[in-house]
Amino acid sequence: MEIFGYTIDFGEIVGAILPVIGQIILLLILYAIVVPIGKKLIERALNKASIRQKTSPGRMKTLEKLLVNLFSYVMIFILIVMLLTTLGIEIGPIIAGAGVAGLAIAFGAQGLVSDVVTGFFVLLERQIEVDDYVTTAGYDGIVEEIGLRTTKIRSFDGTLNYVPNRYIEGVANHSRGNMRALVDIGISYDTDIDQAIKVLETICSEFQLDERFKDGPNAIGVQSFGASDVVLRVVGQTENGLQWECERDMKKRIKEVFDQQNIEIPYPHQVLIQK
Repeated sequence: MEIFGYTIDFGEIVGAILPVIGQIILLLILYAIVVPIGKKLIERALNKASIRQKTSPGRMKTLEKLLVNLFSYVMIFILIVMLLTTLGIEIGPIIAGAGVAGLAIAFGAQGLVSDVVTGFFVLLERQIEVDDYVTTAGYDGIVEEIGLRTTKIRSFDGTLNYVPNRYIEGVANHSRGNMRALVDIGISYDTDIDQAIKVLETICSEFQLDERFKDGPNAIGVQSFGASDVVLRVVGQTENGLQWECERDMKKRIKEVFDQQNIEIPYPHQVLIQK
């Protein structure tokens, strides 16, 4: 067939294109099969390693997410290279150009390099791990993912914060070891302090049988004097992450027993004097 004076053999074109299209489809199918299998193998290998070495679940989740991300990046790179090879494009000059471009980008993107370096040391030193409750970079919440460039922190209101690793400074990790459950309770100045402390000690003895507490709780006595109350303090060591739950339960129990013992928990009063 002649078009604008040029002879075009559609049969030859189709014969040349079909094998290439077939190879591309085959590569995409292999990619769709290999990636999920690779992720499963990584997960199984880490599970076996954690059983042998008794590694914490948080550490395993951290390594799993990181290795899965790296595996995905490598597979995407391999797929692109194989697609270019299938299309007959020389990848040597492209790789050489990418190396030069990468060097130029590295000088201009110092923040990115800082993110990667900081992320590497965060993982190496195990400063934070997945499921840890941390305070850092102005955020407070649970770590969901640690990458070489960014870290995801879920705030308690549900907000997911993407934090560049270079801003992770002065990490406060609240998930290492037992945590303190602290309850301050105010009583009236007219109340017998010794009696109130004995009641608190009785309540503490009940919670000392609670498996959530690793030490205590104990009534340590008068903490401070308020405008209308004397503040008594109860302190105990709980399993990590359960301190708030234990504090709520203790406050509820203290209020119930104080009501039974007629111990007043004062609240602000206003006195009106009318002339």
